[in-house]
Amino acid sequence: YLRDTGLHFPIDPGASASVGGMAATGASGTNAVAFGTMKQNVLNLEVVLPDGRVTHTSGQSCRSRKSSAGYDLTSLFVGSEGTLGTITELSLKLSAIPECVSSGVCTFPDDKSAIDSVIETLQSSIPVARVEYLDSVSISACRSYSKVTDLEVSPTLFLEFTGATDEEVERRADSVRQIVESNGGTNFRCSTDPTQRKQLWKARHELYYSCRSLIPDPLVIITDVCVPISRLTEMIVRAKALIAREGVLGPVFGHVGDGNFHSLLIVPRSDDQALARVKAVATEMAEIALELCGTCTGEHGIGRGK
Repeated sequence: YLRDTGLHFPIDPGASASVGGMAATGASGTNAVAFGTMKQNVLNLEVVLPDGRVTHTSGQSCRSRKSSAGYDLTSLFVGSEGTLGTITELSLKLSAIPECVSSGVCTFPDDKSAIDSVIETLQSSIPVARVEYLDSVSISACRSYSKVTDLEVSPTLFLEFTGATDEEVERRADSVRQIVESNGGTNFRCSTDPTQRKQLWKARHELYYSCRSLIPDPLVIITDVCVPISRLTEMIVRAKALIAREGVLGPVFGHVGDGNFHSLLIVPRSDDQALARVKAVATEMAEIALELCGTCTGEHGIGRGK
């Protein structure tokens, strides 16, 4: 619908997401590091209140980028998970489709060096459109399920760079390459080929299903912690140590460009003891995030599980 207009809705969610559900949970996606979450990309909401009245959070038909006329009701309702009303219509902020795009991948000897590279990139103010972290277990699942067999089974970053010219994109990628290599990263490669880029991000979007395929008849508990970027390395290192200590299957990956990541804690559906163990792991992981000035959920919402 939007492709021929030169515009797109920059939030990049999973395929099963709905726009209203994304607003209700304050969701985001792989583009969050560049474009923010739903809170930054919703201009107005039509909402049915509990008493049956219909209201518009920014005024009827209003789509202005800013307003100081009273409370910011749009931000209040985005992320409210249906507790304040039912969202029935949205006005969304659209962005221009980038002129030039390059997607890249690089590998690391350990998780710490991968996340340190992300932090250094962000602190250097190098524009990055997407930066996704996948641990070794996630990469192994990708290779098997999504058939991306050229990926080395190591902690890995998926990256995307955009700009007005190919030269601008190349400069940004080269700046990140230097940071990656200074942290021990290797195999840094980028491609502007649409087919190769699509394959890379398809593998990322399939990751939930890739990880589910690691065991038969799985039950999955998903964590969604988010911490300040400065505490991200510590958070992931402690999360990985926790998973290893408890001996559970828990691939770790996520939108680390804004401090958010997930662990899929996977157990056989019939194993009640294992389920109790991974629930305890999820709880402890959330407690670590709170200790590090973060939150138990960066984009999925509280729901019934947190």
